[in-house]
Amino acid sequence: MHLILEETIHAPQRVVWEILTDLEGASTRIAGIKALEVLTSGAIGKGTRFRETRVMFGKEAVEEMEITRFEAPITYTVEAESCGAHFASTYSLSESGGVTTMRLEVRTAPRTFFAKLMVPLGKLMEGPMRKAIAQDHVDIRHAAEAQHRG
Repeated sequence: MHLILEETIHAPQRVVWEILTDLEGASTRIAGIKALEVLTSGAIGKGTRFRETRVMFGKEAVEEMEITRFEAPITYTVEAESCGAHFASTYSLSESGGVTTMRLEVRTAPRTFFAKLMVPLGKLMEGPMRKAIAQDHVDIRHAAEAQHRG
């Protein structure tokens, strides 16, 4: 599966970056995240691992993820292995005139035989995933614009 979503945010890139990389505050800003636990110590960056809990399709889902690319304040990539598939999600930010475009590209690749068999069902999951991510982006936009307004 390959998804690309963009959100226009009326706040400077540095403010959006602060929101995106504040992992410990994510569950207070993003309604879809029930809990987020940072598993590594030190500053957020490449190598940071965290455990995120969400409610997906009425059930609690817990995923462990790692930041594998981190170029502040432009882009970062989070990767995870789940249900026999590899997930890579890359956020990229660009600013023009005080308005930031936040772009998320999600790539999913099946790794196991069972996951490969489930690829057709993955198409059915694309709509709900897109909807959940879009809501995350609205929450991020609201938080960044509120922080920018002060």
